[in-house]
Amino acid sequence: MREALSKNGGPRVGVYICHCGKNIAGLVDVQRLTEYAATLPGVAVARDYKYMCSDPGQVLIQKDIAEHKLDRIVVAACSPLLHERTFRSATEAGGLNPFYFQMVSIREHASWVHTDKEEATRKAQDLVRAAVQRVIYHESLERRRVPINPAVLVVGGGIAGIHAALTIANGGKHVYLVEREPTIGGHMAKFDKTFPTLDCAACILTPKMTAVRAHPNITLWTYSEVSQVEGYVGNYKVKVKRRPRYINEELCLGCLECIPACIYKEAKHPDEFNLGLSKRRPIYIPFPQAVPQVVVIDPETCIEFKSGKCKKTCVEACGERNAIDFRQTERTEEIEVGAIVLATGFKTFDAGRVPYYGYGVYPNVYSALEIERLVNASGPTGGEVVLRDGRKPERVGIIHCVGSRDENYNVYCSRVCCMYSIKLAHLIKERTEAEVYNFYIDIRTPGKGFEEFYTKTLAEGVHFVRGKVGQVSDWATAPEEQGKLVIQVEDTLAGMIRRIPVDMVVLSPGLDPQPDAQEVRRLFNISCSNEGWFLERHPKLAPVNTFTDGIFLAGACQGPKDIPDSVAQAGAAAAESLALIDAGYFELEPTTAYLLAEECSGCKTCIPLCPYNAIAFDAEIAKAAINEALCKGCGVCVAACPSGSIQQHLFDDRQIYAEILGVLAGATAAS
Repeated sequence: MREALSKNGGPRVGVYICHCGKNIAGLVDVQRLTEYAATLPGVAVARDYKYMCSDPGQVLIQKDIAEHKLDRIVVAACSPLLHERTFRSATEAGGLNPFYFQMVSIREHASWVHTDKEEATRKAQDLVRAAVQRVIYHESLERRRVPINPAVLVVGGGIAGIHAALTIANGGKHVYLVEREPTIGGHMAKFDKTFPTLDCAACILTPKMTAVRAHPNITLWTYSEVSQVEGYVGNYKVKVKRRPRYINEELCLGCLECIPACIYKEAKHPDEFNLGLSKRRPIYIPFPQAVPQVVVIDPETCIEFKSGKCKKTCVEACGERNAIDFRQTERTEEIEVGAIVLATGFKTFDAGRVPYYGYGVYPNVYSALEIERLVNASGPTGGEVVLRDGRKPERVGIIHCVGSRDENYNVYCSRVCCMYSIKLAHLIKERTEAEVYNFYIDIRTPGKGFEEFYTKTLAEGVHFVRGKVGQVSDWATAPEEQGKLVIQVEDTLAGMIRRIPVDMVVLSPGLDPQPDAQEVRRLFNISCSNEGWFLERHPKLAPVNTFTDGIFLAGACQGPKDIPDSVAQAGAAAAESLALIDAGYFELEPTTAYLLAEECSGCKTCIPLCPYNAIAFDAEIAKAAINEALCKGCGVCVAACPSGSIQQHLFDDRQIYAEILGVLAGATAAS
């Protein structure tokens, strides 16, 4: 550790330069920077240390505050996003107000963006000088605490939402679980087996679904959507739109006698749960283990809604229970919660967007999710893998990475496609004894037991052809191709173009964000990545938090992941929610905007610009009013206010001007 002590009088500032190993010291001359900092007006102590964020580095600050009577602290290190809280805490532990501190990012802004050591060091000097001039004008601020409502809203009833809800409910908190479909279960409810252990998906999922329904701390609302969110961390006010099922859930016993009693003697309408592979009646239940075990009446196909001339045989079958109610209307529930967990899941990539694979053109080209329903015992064929004409396929081709790792669609890897394709290859071969081909770009099996499952499938005689399929067609150029689908592929290992005739093609689509992800993002005031996945606060240090306090992410709404990873993230989101609630309060950062009421003209310019709805118009005094509990200190209103009546703590004009002058002083000196 090196240090330099200034002899300057006036404000007493301590400056601490971090080496960050070689991250900073590799390109910034730390010793020279420390010596320079000691010459700046107001600096009483200037030191450098290899790792300032370590315990010895923090203790160094605390000791100097006492020994040298420091009243301001500047740390030049890495990003404030990582360690601003660390050094504020060290400043506070030394006896100073934590906001008498300023952090300088000389790693991201100097070392990491320069290649010339002299330029990097000179820029670091400018940044440190600016921080020293700024910190003199810092004010003493106090964090405020807001109470936390102990209830939690979980949005999405897939495996992630179910696990999060049960974990929080088992922690003694009340949970509102909202799901837009008529039943919880999500995509996992459509699967037959799960990789790599081939456990029965329903055997794993159904007990958890039943536990949700029976849990005294969980209010389950299916066929419902969140329509409005107001408030702030600990005190969210949420409106939930509940669509009519035309069934009274409290009176329905789940006997399902109304379904065969429907005047439609045959099912005529595409079954959404089976992806259109089977038909359903206007009154139906999505699948046998659905939770809640309550039927739904589809007003788009029900005669009673279309003409009013139905004999209502379903009502007669229901009997004295009178659970069927054609007069139901949409209603809105209003709830208050302290935290929100988003587990809205994903949708599979639309394979029809890749025209040269023939999905939607050739009847025997299926998506992987359709095959999941075919191999499922509760599916449309009772678990038999058959072609549209009822024949068992003798040759099957499975094409990986449809819509993933493709610059024309999604460049990212969807993480699950290799494994579920291998699983389907095993199940198809087991059910049909067909010859199965997997066409892949790369096989990615990084999970526990994944490589072993892949090796097992190889030993079963499944063929693996490395190469991106160029086309699926029914054009026969040889007798053996007559009546077949022909997969044309470049086999990169054999170094040749191959034409492989098959009876069935299975496309393995990647995972896409939900179509309404942008609307949901705006509703909950969170961010999305470029691909449309909900964005976490930090990919490593805060993978389930969002930039909106009190809102957490779980499962595949944050990015492609398999069931174990979704459950793990759901548990983490639940833990974050419980930690927030059990604290009893939440500390608000005081770096918020505030109003100089005497200068406000009431022009309302700021109100529509606030992304957090923190500004309202006070009609009594005809001026703006800022709710500091909602304000996140983004500064948009400060910059936009034409009269300058809105200021921001820790970013007021004196501090900003001092920092700008500090940066420009280096340029002036150089000239």
